[in-house]
Amino acid sequence: MDKEKDFEIIKQFGPSILKVKIPNEILNQLNEYIDNIVEDKELSKKLNFGEQLVGDVSQEIKLETEIMQKSGWGNFLGLSVGKWIGSEMGKKITKFNIIESWAVRQFKNEYNPVHWHNGHISGAGFLKVPKIFGKHVQNKENKNYKGGNLQLIHGSRMFLNDSTYTIKPKVGDFYFFPNYMMHVVYPFKESDEERRSISFNAKIDDEIFNVYG
Repeated sequence: MDKEKDFEIIKQFGPSILKVKIPNEILNQLNEYIDNIVEDKELSKKLNFGEQLVGDVSQEIKLETEIMQKSGWGNFLGLSVGKWIGSEMGKKITKFNIIESWAVRQFKNEYNPVHWHNGHISGAGFLKVPKIFGKHVQNKENKNYKGGNLQLIHGSRMFLNDSTYTIKPKVGDFYFFPNYMMHVVYPFKESDEERRSISFNAKIDDEIFNVYG
């Protein structure tokens, strides 16, 4: 068993997750768009998405169809999902319909409780991230501080099986996952800077999504 080929870890169970990088051009356009909305009180009220979402956060802004097309955001999501499904299932999607996409402006002590999305495919990524999030009250050096992190949840913890996947936010990182994937965003406490994320829900071909036929 000392040979490398004699030691292989196989992990094929559980939902697939795709990680990609948001192109800088798209990221910058989205941030500029959101900054402009924040400055416009009337527009902020019009595009307020908070009542439809579960988060206890400062502001949740629904993206208009025009900016999703103009920035290339919608096309980026569709191409990424197409490549993901093709790689995972060997199938080509013919439909990619965005139900909604929105940005979340989270600040100190705010959070998003455990929840899941509708549609078929969802995702979450990061447009702005504070330089620091904080640390444990008792300064537990041997424990990873989860403040500001996104955590994906599926199933229950068992022997040789984790039920969570913790993601430390990094600007430009975006994660795709099935709509049913539970997730939570933890509060942070030491920074006055904004944690800005972006999410979406979409539907693909029913024949591909419905694996039960």
